[in-house]
Order: sequence, then C-alpha cells, then structure tokens
Amino acid sequence: MSRSLFSIHPLAALRVGFGLLSLLVVACKDPVDDDVAPPVVPPTTAPVNWAARADSAQAALSLGFWSPAGQYYLENNAGNADFNYWWQAHGLDVLTDGYQRTKSADYLTRMRQLQQGMKAKNGNSYLNDFYDDMEWQALACLRAFELTQDPDYKATATLLWTDIKLGWNEQQGGGIAWRKSQRSYKNTPANAPAAILAARLYVLDRNPDDLAWAQKIYAWEKAKLVDPASGLVWDGVNRLGDGQTDKDWRFTYNQGTFIGAGVALYRATQQSAYLDDAIRTANYVLNDSQLAPGGILKDEGNGDGGLFKGILVRYLTGLATEPAVSAANRASYVSFLKFNGESLYKRGTRRPQFLFNTNWTALPGSSVESSTQMSGIMMLEALADLQARNVL
Repeated sequence: MSRSLFSIHPLAALRVGFGLLSLLVVACKDPVDDDVAPPVVPPTTAPVNWAARADSAQAALSLGFWSPAGQYYLENNAGNADFNYWWQAHGLDVLTDGYQRTKSADYLTRMRQLQQGMKAKNGNSYLNDFYDDMEWQALACLRAFELTQDPDYKATATLLWTDIKLGWNEQQGGGIAWRKSQRSYKNTPANAPAAILAARLYVLDRNPDDLAWAQKIYAWEKAKLVDPASGLVWDGVNRLGDGQTDKDWRFTYNQGTFIGAGVALYRATQQSAYLDDAIRTANYVLNDSQLAPGGILKDEGNGDGGLFKGILVRYLTGLATEPAVSAANRASYVSFLKFNGESLYKRGTRRPQFLFNTNWTALPGSSVESSTQMSGIMMLEALADLQARNVL
C-alpha cells in the first residue's frame, strides 16, 4: 500500500513540502527574469563517409579515363590515348581496392577487361623491358588473385616473377637491374617491389626459394640504397655509369616501397628487424620537410610522378594496420594519412567532376592525368579502409 505524504515522519514531510513549494516557485518564475542562459546545443555534423568519397573517385576514373575500345586507362581525361604499361598495373590495384571494399561484380568485370586490354596494347604480352614495370603488374595480379581466386591472375604473376628474377646480376654487388637494356643500373623501384613480391609469394605458397629471393633482394637494397643514419631511401646507383648513388632524388614512392618490403618480410618471417626498418623510414617521412612539407606529401608532378604519393600511401597504410606496430606509431601514421586525405579532398579535388591535382593543397585544372587520378583514389580508398577498421 502506498503511503501518503502525511504518513511520513512530520519533519520529513515538512522538508518534502518545502521542496515541492520551491519547485513550484521556480516553475512559475518569468523566464525573462532568469539570468541563467539556456543550454547551447552543439550543431550535429554527419560523420565523414570515406567510402562514398572513394566511390565518387572510382566513378570519375571510369568515366573520364577509360578507353572502351582499347580497354585500358588513357593518359589523361582530355583524350590523350598514350599507353603507359605500369600505370595500368596501378589501375588494376585501384580496381582491386574498390572490389575489396564493395564486393561489386562491376569491379571484377573491369579488372578482367583491363588485363585483356593491357596485354593487347603491350604487344600481346605481359613482359616488358622494365623490371620495375613488371613488378608492379605482378604485385597487382597477385593481390587480385588473393581476393578473387581467379587462377589467371596467379599465372600472370608467376610468369612475370620468373622473368624478373633474370634481372639479378652481380654488377653493383647484386640487385635487380632497372631494365633489360641497362643491366648495370640498379635502383629502389626495381628492388623494393621485387622484395615485396617475393615475400608475398612465400606467404602464399611457402616456397623457400621465394623467401630466399626476398631476403637477398632486401639485404642488397638496405645495404646499397638506404641511409643507415636516418632510414631515408635513395633512388639508385650507377645511373650514369659512374658508380654514384642518386642521393638527392627523394621520391615518396621509394620510401613507400621500402616500407612495404619491410612489412612483407616481417609478415613472412616474424623477424622484428624488418618491421623496425619500415617504422624508421616511415617516421622519417612524417618528419621530413622535403618529402612532406607542412605534413602534406609533396607535389611530384605529372607523368610517372603522379603515382608516387599513392604508392607511399598504400604501403604506409599497410604499416599502420600491422598489429605488431605500437599504438603510438599507429596513431601517428593514421593521423598523417587523415591529414593528407582531408587536404586532398578539401583543397586538391575539383568537384563535382572529382578530379585530383598533383598538389594536394590546390585545385587541379580541367586536364588531369590518370596517374594522378589513381593516386588520389589510393588515398581515399586507404581512408575508407581505415574507417572500416575503426582506427580512423
């Protein structure tokens, strides 16, 4: 049975009565006379949807850069139909990004079309004079195979890997040559991606020969083209036939591929030294005023340079998502990637066309090269991936 107010102890009832009276007085006060300001309700903002932004970027690549007749990516969105072999490899990679994120069959169709068109434009062959170009194609095919289990991708990667290994020679103490017609010139673009490829093949097939190749290539790269004091990765040695190292060529993608090689070998061996190397180089990039002035990856121009930042972003994202990386380093890498992505989206993207600039702090003109467009997609896909992992 409920008790009435007056069935409570008299003093308690008195306190309750005064309390009710106070509430009544407050409720009846004229709000104009109240000196207390009403609470400020913060404006609600919808969370950034990086996947939707990546969708828009992918659509722009398909709409403005694809050759329906040739089934490959044109040089630019202004109709230049020049064919760039290694750009197509990164085209396959960004399509694979889209498929990994959405599982849409449209990406699978375009991936197959691109492989057919690229081979036809390359003289009905996947082989090429440049070892680094073939490495990019092999890496993209291997990743496509891992996601789709389509054996054609694996067969292409294996074909290319067999040819790539022939590029190793003892000039400059080892290393894979940059191209078949210049076997004495060795550089990071031809060696760090080869180490990634060999390590990933080992993880997939457990062929000890692949691991031996990965470790041999990596050891040569680290000894010849990585600054032992800072972790900065140099470009190449003996380009002019003089035995000199191009230490002044500071390209973002050289740092990215060495980071990727360290992560790939760590995953293949669980040896922490490889991961430590990747972390040291990554931390150098984040704090270097030439590679990332003001915290934004530098403008490396059109042409091949348009792809460089995207490659760094891809492999830095791989490092950021490696479970063995410390929470502090992970937070640093994610923050850096987000800062770059937001700058690209807010300052370096022409909308509604969704075209990207080589400079991620300024709007592009009306003509954009597919290499540059692909780099921008890599950035947005990376952030969509980090957001899906709940680490952004």
